[in-house]
Amino acid sequence: MSAAVLRLGTRRSRLALAQSGQVAAALEAAHPGLRVELVPIVTRGDRLRGDLARHGGKGLFTAELERGLADGSLDLAVHSLKDLPVSPPPGLVVAAYPPRADPRDVLVSEIAGDLAGLPAGAVLLTGSLRRRAQILACRRDLEVRPLRGNVDTRLRRWRRSGAGGVILAAAGLARLGVGDLPAHPLDPSLVLPAPGQGILALQVRAGGRAEALCRVLDHPPTVRAAVAERRIVAALGGDCTLPLAAWAEAGDGGAIHLRALLATADGERLARGEARGEEPEAVAAACLDALERDGARAVLEALRA
Repeated sequence: MSAAVLRLGTRRSRLALAQSGQVAAALEAAHPGLRVELVPIVTRGDRLRGDLARHGGKGLFTAELERGLADGSLDLAVHSLKDLPVSPPPGLVVAAYPPRADPRDVLVSEIAGDLAGLPAGAVLLTGSLRRRAQILACRRDLEVRPLRGNVDTRLRRWRRSGAGGVILAAAGLARLGVGDLPAHPLDPSLVLPAPGQGILALQVRAGGRAEALCRVLDHPPTVRAAVAERRIVAALGGDCTLPLAAWAEAGDGGAIHLRALLATADGERLARGEARGEEPEAVAAACLDALERDGARAVLEALRA
């Protein structure tokens, strides 16, 4: 294979292909003469139906791509960071975190512009335990029903269901160019984003030819946010079975404001933490201490029970 070609592994969903195509275009623009070839792959998570938590949670959307990197059939894989396990397989690294998209969740609804505007008893659709817990914590009178599938599938099922709304990630809608929806961003003080939401991770073989080529897309504020949020996930063992939220606002000057939340799925028990600083690891440690003081251990015990 020519040294001027990179094979980029991606899931086959429309969103995955869109965001991988954007990364490919950015790499080709940064390296004249380079060609990036998309290699669509169906992952186990794409094939499964129902509650993914029962099948192992994180890693279901990444394992096949990581095997391709390890065996050399792929040079690069683009992941949504929130899908990527915190402990990578040996020999693989994240070469770059491009600039983060909007990390917020959005309410797609034709009857209300925010959670407060929904009538009592309204049905909301979401496949996320994190979203479910926070919605119920502020609106226990709403009915939250499970929903999974790609963005197009969720929107189609919402329209057919007659539900009051569906909760989706702002970043996914933006990357798909979906601009004609009644989409209303949710205040992060009410619904804190998932760790890594809106961030893409460019994963490669350590020392491989793609690593240096991808570094040009690395965005330091996004790197700091990713490190801080992933420290929270690693410390609490978070995957899609855990209602865990974390959001680090990181500016160009180095300052980081990290907020995190751990909850039971019914929203009845929550622990919150918050910290500020400049070093992602230190800020994450301080935020974890704050979570502990606010009862995170008791919430974990309730979840395990």
